[in-house]
Amino acid sequence: MSRPGQGVMMPVNGLGFPPQNVARVVVWEWLNEHSRWRPYTATVCHHIENVLKEDARGSVVLGQVDAQLVPYIIDLQSMHQFRQDTGTMRPVRRNFYDPSSAPGKGIVWEWENDGGAWTAYDMDICITIQNAYEKQHPWLDLSSLGFCYLIYFNSMSQMNRQTRRRRRLRRRLDLAYPLTVGSIPKSQSWPVGASSGQPCSCQQCLLVNSTRAASNAILASQRRKAPPAPPPPQPPPGGPAGTLAVRPSATFAGAALWAAPAAGPAEPAQPPGAPPRSPSAPGGAPTPGQNNLNRPGPQRATSVSARASIPPGVPALPVKNLNGTGPVHPALAGMTGILLCAAGLPVCLTRAPKPILHPPPVSKSDVKPVPGVPGVCRKTKKKHLKKSKNPEDVVRRYMQKVKNPPDEDCTICMERLVTASGYEGVLRHKGVRPELVGRLGRCGHMYHLLCLVAMYSNGNKDGSLQCPTCKAIYGEKTGTQPPGKMEFHLIPHSLPGFADTQTIRIVYDIPTGIQGPEHPNPGKKFTARGFPRHCYLPNNEKGRKVLRLLITAWERRLIFTIGTSNTTGESDTVVWNEIHHKTEFGSNLTGHGYPDASYLDNVLAELTAQGVSEAVAKA
Repeated sequence: MSRPGQGVMMPVNGLGFPPQNVARVVVWEWLNEHSRWRPYTATVCHHIENVLKEDARGSVVLGQVDAQLVPYIIDLQSMHQFRQDTGTMRPVRRNFYDPSSAPGKGIVWEWENDGGAWTAYDMDICITIQNAYEKQHPWLDLSSLGFCYLIYFNSMSQMNRQTRRRRRLRRRLDLAYPLTVGSIPKSQSWPVGASSGQPCSCQQCLLVNSTRAASNAILASQRRKAPPAPPPPQPPPGGPAGTLAVRPSATFAGAALWAAPAAGPAEPAQPPGAPPRSPSAPGGAPTPGQNNLNRPGPQRATSVSARASIPPGVPALPVKNLNGTGPVHPALAGMTGILLCAAGLPVCLTRAPKPILHPPPVSKSDVKPVPGVPGVCRKTKKKHLKKSKNPEDVVRRYMQKVKNPPDEDCTICMERLVTASGYEGVLRHKGVRPELVGRLGRCGHMYHLLCLVAMYSNGNKDGSLQCPTCKAIYGEKTGTQPPGKMEFHLIPHSLPGFADTQTIRIVYDIPTGIQGPEHPNPGKKFTARGFPRHCYLPNNEKGRKVLRLLITAWERRLIFTIGTSNTTGESDTVVWNEIHHKTEFGSNLTGHGYPDASYLDNVLAELTAQGVSEAVAKA
């Protein structure tokens, strides 16, 4: 198999530019957490190039051309991408390829993940696949790139050589990446572009303009203090005979203003199905079901080993190490570094340490029952609480008739209590006249009886009633949690903040299934991501009290529900139901771990709000 022509690699102290008078296709890329360069789309690259022509020291607001990239800004001077809502910063680079390659023709190769979505390959892999496709090879072995995959062009599929699993493949025609011809500048002292038009007044551009002066100060400060850069890496040697090697490209990733620690040893090949970041949202949440083509292979993990380490004596600011209990928004971590540098104070923005989600391994003989809590497991199957036969009977059970109601609003229909219910003509129930008004027994709030009947009929219809004003619960409230299993036991490890106390581990496991009549979309399949889920409590008096009430909440189907995930945006999936759990065992980097002195009191209050308390449980 013939080898494609060699490119040119020319690192420059600034933006990358092609050799003089040579046309090259420009592809902007960002570095993900697996040390792989992921390309922006052609549309985004055109936008970045347009901004670059006007102001080579400016900033690029990616949300102006791609709604999925609204939080992201690229600082062209530091060559970093900044995410405003989390403070995450990632290096970017301006990469060059031959105009006859895949990006120059607008050709994109993609593979299908487990969710049915299409994910673009890294640009070097895309070019390699396209070269083999154009030469009409029946198949392509990606082992020369560090991946154990075979590409079959006849069936348009990708096969894992170890597991034999196949995924669909497709070749898509898109917008061609921008073409540029230019010379290599001698320095990074770019003239600021003088635009004759008015600046954009959107919120993102206002943020960029307000922080640009501080960003420029970073470069000058770090340029004075930074140690000499290591020599540029040499192009990799050719692959083994008979394989199709990737075409090296002319690349510059920009000087790292905030140096990260040197990369560790090369990672082993990732097992299939592990979730890398989505290429459509740099630095965003992982997408389930993706394979390992966006992770470093055995030959690919040293791409950042030449990055400088943090100078001694310079404080490190972990940009994602702010838990939910702090008063500062995580995005301000990045801005803090900018302001410190602008004031002449050296600081390094580094990756935060990874959370410790699980305890050390525990043998079965060390797992013990929780004292004072019978059993080690609870299962829920179908809805087990009896429903009332008649909504009017439920409402009348908890209300007292009011003969002379006050001239106030009914907070359900917003009509006056002295007039008929707003549901008159909408609901017709024998024996419930629209002008009837009742008072709830304990809290004393008054409503039209017909309004409460409508509210009850639109809910879970489990024989309980909840006051819409003060949330007081009448009867035994149950939820819509799908069938599953809850296990709980003691493990011989301590949580942070509870050094002399063993730990209660709770394991929730809910399988995927079909939604029932009480769910948002009856008859439709629901997903259950992240199960089994492990949660932790200290084994003290209050921790055991919380466990007993959580067991009651589980049996009433109140722990989980089916809805839309706040994390991934996925609908028709199992989500938490307003009772917070601690899922981080050995740290509190995400806000879902320990130490947290107020957690046990807070979760007791949340359980009480769901009608679960010791007084009710004993009654």
